[in-house]
Parts: sequence; C-alpha cells; structure tokens
Amino acid sequence: MPIDGATLRRCLRDTEVIAGRQFCRAELERARAVLAGDGAVTIACTQEAPLFREIAEEQSRAERLTFVNIREAAGWSKDSKAARPKMAALIAAEAVDVPAPEYIALESAGVVLIYGRDEQAIEVAQLLKDHLDVTVLIDAAADLAPVRITEFPIVKGKIRLAKGHLGKFEVTIDGYATPKPSSRGSLEFDGARDDAQSRCDILIDLSGNTSLFPAADLRDGYLRADPGDAAAMLRVVLKARDLTGTFDKPRYVNFRADICAHSRSKIVGCHRCLDLCPTGAIRPDGDHVMIDAGICAGCGQCAAACPTGAAAYALPSSDALLRKLRTLLATYHAASGKQAIILFHDETHGNEMISALARYGDGLPANVLPVAVNEVTQIGLESIAAAFAYGASAVRFLLRAKPRHDITGLAQSIALAQPILSGLGFAGVRVATIEADDPDLFAEHLDAIVLMDGVPRPATFSAVGGKREMVRLSLRELHAAAPSPIDVVALPHGAPFGTVNVDVAGCTLCLSCVSACPTGALSDDSERPMLRFAEDACVQCGLCKATCPEKVITLQPQIDFRAATATSRIIKQEEPFLCIRCGEPFGTKSSVERVVAKLEGKHWMFKDSMKRLDVIKMCADCRVGAVVEDNFDPFGAPPRPRVRTTEDYLREREREQTEREDNI
Repeated sequence: MPIDGATLRRCLRDTEVIAGRQFCRAELERARAVLAGDGAVTIACTQEAPLFREIAEEQSRAERLTFVNIREAAGWSKDSKAARPKMAALIAAEAVDVPAPEYIALESAGVVLIYGRDEQAIEVAQLLKDHLDVTVLIDAAADLAPVRITEFPIVKGKIRLAKGHLGKFEVTIDGYATPKPSSRGSLEFDGARDDAQSRCDILIDLSGNTSLFPAADLRDGYLRADPGDAAAMLRVVLKARDLTGTFDKPRYVNFRADICAHSRSKIVGCHRCLDLCPTGAIRPDGDHVMIDAGICAGCGQCAAACPTGAAAYALPSSDALLRKLRTLLATYHAASGKQAIILFHDETHGNEMISALARYGDGLPANVLPVAVNEVTQIGLESIAAAFAYGASAVRFLLRAKPRHDITGLAQSIALAQPILSGLGFAGVRVATIEADDPDLFAEHLDAIVLMDGVPRPATFSAVGGKREMVRLSLRELHAAAPSPIDVVALPHGAPFGTVNVDVAGCTLCLSCVSACPTGALSDDSERPMLRFAEDACVQCGLCKATCPEKVITLQPQIDFRAATATSRIIKQEEPFLCIRCGEPFGTKSSVERVVAKLEGKHWMFKDSMKRLDVIKMCADCRVGAVVEDNFDPFGAPPRPRVRTTEDYLREREREQTEREDNI
C-alpha cells in the first residue's frame, strides 16, 4: 500500500512519524529501539500485535503500546492513493485517551447443572465429571438405564423458573424426584415435589425446549445446544470446562439512581430501558430501576435511550467516543479529506467484514472512516449529532444480517436523528444501517451511498459533562453549523425532548406535576400560585401527565433549539387567597372560592354556622387556632337515626297489611 510519510507528518504535528515497510521482520530492530524509548507508541498494523506486545512487555512498556489497522481499513483498497487523509485520521484517533472501564468479578466454583431429556445429558456429564461438580436433571420420564457406579447425581424434574448468571444461577424445579438406588432395568424415582430450589455456577441446557432466558447466547454461564447437534454439544462441553475460577467482566453501564425518571409515588413514567433490554438485566426498584451488571451483556440500548443520562455507557464513555470522533474528523479534514462517512461497527463482525473486503474485494472507499465500538447499538443521539457537527456527511451502522439481539433501540435513535437532520437542511438519507454477512453485499451498500456534503464549517467543541449535557451540546453545535437550520423540529413519539401542553381552564394549580417532575422542568413559585415550564429540561417521561389529577396535561415531542437560552415560561398563575384571620396567602383564590360555593348551605356541617365556613378561608395555622378557640367538635354531626331492627320491619309490614284489609 502507498505510504505518504510527509502527509502523515503534516497532519500529525504532535507525533513523530516513523515510516517503514516491515517492522515485524526485516526492520524489527527499529521497532525494538522505538519501544525502548519514552512516550506512547502506536503501531499502524495489527497483524503482528502479539510480537510487538511481547517486546514491549520485555521492556515494561506494554501499557503505552496501542495498535491501529490502516492496512485493511485504508491501504488495501482500490482508492488507496486517495486514502492518505483517512490513514492520518485513523492514527490520530487511536491516540485519543479512552479511560478503562470498571470491572466486576464473576466467580465460578465449577458447580454445573446439566438439564437434558435423555442419555445424551448423562454422556455430557461423563465428559465433564473429572473437571466440574456435575448434577444431571432429566426433564422427562424417559427410560434411562441405571449407571453402574453413581459418580454424579441424576434427578428428574422440569425447570419452571431460572434466574442469575455465571456463578449465581438459581432454578426452581417442579416434579423434582430422586432415583431409587434399587432401580434395575431402568431408573425408578421416588415421589415428586414441586418448587424445589437449586443453585449452580454453570447451567447447561440440552433439553431442546424453549430457552430459559431471553437472548440466551448473551447470558454468561448459560450454555445451550440442540441435543440433535453433536458438534454443538461438543462445543458446549469444551466451553464449560473453562468456566471455573474468577472472571473479570466490564461494567458496561454506569447508573445514577438519583436522576432516573422511572417513577414517582408508585406512578410509572419512563420505561424506555425496561422495554429495550434484551437480557432482562433491568428491573424496577422503587422510584428508579436497577441494572444487574452480572446479567448485562453490554448492548447499550438502555444508555442510548435514557433521557436523563441516568444510564451511561462506559465502554467507552460517551465523552471519550465524542473526543475520538472529533479527532478523527478534524484530522481527516485537515488532510483535505472530503465527504466523510462514519461507519460504526463492532470488533468481531465489523473487523471480519472489513478484512474480507480488503483482502478479496475493492476495500473500503477512501471516504469511509470505520469506528470500532463494543456494540453498534450503544450509539445514541449524542454521537450521531456530534458526528455531523464535526463534519461527517453520513453515518452508517454495520450489523449482522441477523443481529444477536433486538436492535429496536438503534432503530429509535435513527428515527429520532433523521427528522432533526432533515429539519436542519441535511437532505437525503443521512443515517441508516447496513445489515450484511456477505462482503460483496456490504460493498454494494457502501457503493450505493449517495455522496453529500457535510456542514460548511465543522464544529470543534470538546465533549464535557454527563450524557444529557453532551446531547444538548451536540445538538446546539449541530444547529449552529447546519446548512439551513430552523428553530423547532417536530419529533416522533417517545423522543426525549419536547414541551407540555396544559389545559389552563382545567388546571387547579395543585402542583402535583411539580413534585413528580424528576428534572425540574416544571416548577412553582414560592411567592404566588404559579406553574412554570423549562423546555430544555423536559425529557418527556410522562410523570406529569400520569400524576395530574385533572388529566389536563399532554406531551408534545419536539426540539426547540431556542430552549437552551430561553427563560421558563409561565403556564398558569393566579391570585393567592389571603387568610381572613392573619392575611397570609395560601392556596389559590379560585380554588378556595369554589370549595366555599360548593359547601355553603349544602353540606350539613355548614348549614347553620358561618364560623365553620370561615375556617375554610383560613390558613393551616389559623384554622387550628379557630377550632380550638371556638370548641369546634370536628366529629360533631346531627343525631344519627335510630337503628331499624327486624321487629321494626315486621311491625311495619303488619301495619301495612292491616290497612289494606281495612280498605277492602
């Protein structure tokens, strides 16, 4: 591939660029000398990464060594001569510091439950018994020959409920029964019982039934195979043998319960993450949700959809990803690159497709900049908006033809981004997915992308703050740099931006919505009855609508780019009612007058005493004083009517019958 050291040096001004042809073989000593020096080192090839890591470890420099693949991603392409801006951009982006995620420990002692339907489960147990602590659970009354020597327990039952993850599985078994030791021709079992509980570290499912978990292949420690597929069962055995010890798992999502908008006072508002989680790792926990890091598989859809930033992805964090995008696109444009297309892809499928296209096809076009992430579904609106603000002309997401899990969250992010881009003057389809397992089909999708221009003057903002702040910042910068921006863009249902509409005539200013609002978008005033709204803080969680006793609130999803600098607008305000005793304001004048009008002369407590009616017109403190001073009996009421007995009814019926006879 062509290497232009001069272009790289011009674009990578803070980097010493050392060009060569074969650092892994003929020029290995040059690489060894560089690795022995000071400073971080990036090697622009990944094929011999193990060799370079070994050299770096010998010199205690492994933590300062990184790799970037400019060969398959840029150099091996029909557009290789035009790919120099992309090479510089990829190298520069790799140097961006990405903080390491936090890890949790999953511990497995090797206790395995094999759930099967016939002798195959016992055969698998025979292969694992010398490596793991095995128990076999048979889900059928099949005729099983008794084993000559009982080397592991064999029981019968059906798993009704399973939960947990590697190292902490819990199963509930119905029809649980143990075999009789006197079984002769076939296993006979003692009396069965339901609701038996069992715990294990590894759960192997060979039953052929429906999976015990959603997104089963994403559940650590749950191994499932078709009992009719011998190769699949062998893979399960080999994988299970390695699941003993302590395993470090990234904490994919950082969660802040204090800003979660799930519910207030047992009224549910936002449930986006609960709807999207493919593994069931998220569950309600009071006024917020809880994310089980042991179950979480890292798809990131909860973080992409979370309107408040309570759930934030950590591999990498949103701000680190935006810094990488900024460096990538800024370097690309500085090297005279045009019409950049950002291609988000995962490490496994994406790298395999890019490598196959480079080795056996035409390679990636020179303007397609690949960005590897842990999961494509982790990309949210902040990354899409920032990419266009930084100068990208289009964004594509590379997916498998049959994704491992539901990608509804990604589809929602795209559906949210497209109208925003259209409203800001970005014509055409700017954001889309490429779902392909065939490199040729992948190439066809890339060739079909219509080349369009990005923003005239790319933004240069730095990503700082939490996820919600970065979303707002990215959108504001995109609006400022857009070709033909408008102030208000209508958004689809479920968008995390918008306004609230209140039927002012029906609102009583009870302010229930204010106490329910988790972000402070709705607020009151300490001096007078008032309801105010700040659109920039609204996340459209719906708690105000669900809480309102008068049902006068509706949500209107939209994005108003003026909201960030606008003051809170007053939705409704009224004159306060002044206490007739001390003159202090309390409640609203209309509400107190309405209550008085409904009770005066109609309710038994207020028919004969104006003093009782005056109590309603007093503040809480004066009301207590008036009741005490005038000796009001709060339980006072007219005498109750005498209780009618059975004798009364019989006597009345006898009298009515006598009167009828006399009339006759």
